Amino acid sequence: MRRHAEQDVPGNPFDLPTGTVERYVGVLPFVPTGSQAAAMRDIEGDVRRPRQMHRLLHGDVGSGKTAVAGYAAYAAKVAGYQSAVLSPTEILAEQTGRVLQELLAPLGLRVATLTGGMTKSQRKSILGAVATGEVDCLVGTHAILEEGVAFERLGLSVVDEQHRFGVAQRVALGTKGNVPHSLVMSATPIPRTLALTIYGDLDISELVEKPPGRFPIQTHLMSATKRDSAYAMVREQVVQGRQAFIVVPAIDPASDEGDGTASVEETMRELTEGSLKGLRIASLHGRMKSSDKQSTMDAFRLGNLDAIVATTVVEVGVDVPNASVMVIEDAERFGLATLHQLRGRVGRGSSISHCILIQGNVTAEGTERLQVLVHSDDGFQIAEEDLKLRGPGDILGTVQHGYDVPLFGSTALLSYRDLSALPDIRKAASELLEHDPSLGAPEHVDLARMLSLRYPASKPGMEDN
Repeated sequence: MRRHAEQDVPGNPFDLPTGTVERYVGVLPFVPTGSQAAAMRDIEGDVRRPRQMHRLLHGDVGSGKTAVAGYAAYAAKVAGYQSAVLSPTEILAEQTGRVLQELLAPLGLRVATLTGGMTKSQRKSILGAVATGEVDCLVGTHAILEEGVAFERLGLSVVDEQHRFGVAQRVALGTKGNVPHSLVMSATPIPRTLALTIYGDLDISELVEKPPGRFPIQTHLMSATKRDSAYAMVREQVVQGRQAFIVVPAIDPASDEGDGTASVEETMRELTEGSLKGLRIASLHGRMKSSDKQSTMDAFRLGNLDAIVATTVVEVGVDVPNASVMVIEDAERFGLATLHQLRGRVGRGSSISHCILIQGNVTAEGTERLQVLVHSDDGFQIAEEDLKLRGPGDILGTVQHGYDVPLFGSTALLSYRDLSALPDIRKAASELLEHDPSLGAPEHVDLARMLSLRYPASKPGMEDN
């Protein structure tokens, strides 16, 4: 119903000259993959039409979504509009802003980054430039959604890591302009069949390849008794001039995930006094000040640190090509999707990279689940296997519509086998709405009542809000 309503929303067509994609590709420092080029064409086709674009750019870790988003921002600039990119964390916002600056500056675009950790004077300067149109592309966290942020002519909104935001935030960003085109991106590996349902209100472009020249990441599963060999590999990589991530579930021993769970504080102490003594190591976690987190990441990216011990704050989007080894302590405490995202922080350079999963609490079920990662680096295949092992309720939690609603209700949980029916169900729903858009026919009264009770903000006949 959301998709049906949005197809009727008029938008601002971008008047783009022939060769816009070619001009953008011509300044890229690499040759885009076939699916990146196809996604750019999809976006170009959408923004040329007089209706609002609603497209999902879905691609595995490291598939090059930011470069495609860069084309969308360039197209907006060519058409005389500004663009906004919403990121879930300050670390990711800073990095995305830096990447887009590198890609778009040769084309004359000015990119700025806005985060909650900025000083008042920095914020005032950026907001003034955005309001007067001097900034072509604004990248930021939730700070972009605040009342004081005003664009001169916003024509494109991009939401990165869509699963971390609900539709409510996507809509809030859209109110900053006059029906701006909407592009959402996600690297969360969701089985393709489920993606058709979860993102049923969006057109989907999928990035299926990774940029050429990258080696597969070698994944190793070890018990805690083999921990010394894991850190021997870390030291070996550092000696070769590489860097390492070490990820743990908890910040300190007294946290909620305590009870012997690896923590940043304890791991830092153990490593600096033992296995990695003498190396340059720093910690990174969510309780740190924004400025401290950023300075730590800057030092790591510049090669001034050999390793960082972190929580999952490094799960999404962190790009340090020189990092070649990822150690994950108590790996059984993380979901497969999170582990796959963490693994994607390495393997971005020209050397062979390693991901070491250390299993603290060894069980047959846990070992079977972690072996999925050892044998596959395809996020979508991993999601399929996770679905078989855990079921759709566990793997997905709640629908990201800005409301806390279980995807399949509390009693009728679909089995893996049932998922093959979802494309047919989606087709049937689409055909039903073609004949009865508001579900007002007598035979659809019960269906309309069920929808209004389960999704009260999206009642039949009402525009999505």
